[in-house]
Amino acid sequence: QGQLVESGGGSVQAGGSLRLSCAAPTRYRCMGWLRQAPGNEREGVASADAYGFTTYADSVQGRFTISKDNAENTVYLQMNFLKPDDTAVYYCAAHHGLYCSTTSSYTAWGQGTQVTVSS
Repeated sequence: QGQLVESGGGSVQAGGSLRLSCAAPTRYRCMGWLRQAPGNEREGVASADAYGFTTYADSVQGRFTISKDNAENTVYLQMNFLKPDDTAVYYCAAHHGLYCSTTSSYTAWGQGTQVTVSS
């Protein structure tokens, strides 16, 4: 844990935008974002594989966009039209396996970055 480094969290009003970044020390086949709100289980938000295939949780589909820069070993999460329900600690995660989705078994993790959306 702690191999990945996230940045870009913060506080924003509902309807606003934030962009999260995650830098990895090596190339991973699959990188994703998960989040955990207080009292809730951690849930997958989005994932991207080395070929550009992406998956999203239904709750963020159409509002969030994940992108992966294979050359820089970096993944981004552009979050638009944020809602108070999006408030959570967001974690970057990665793995080398073939199956890449929001429910993958990730093996590398970041420390998490707080996103707070006020109404």
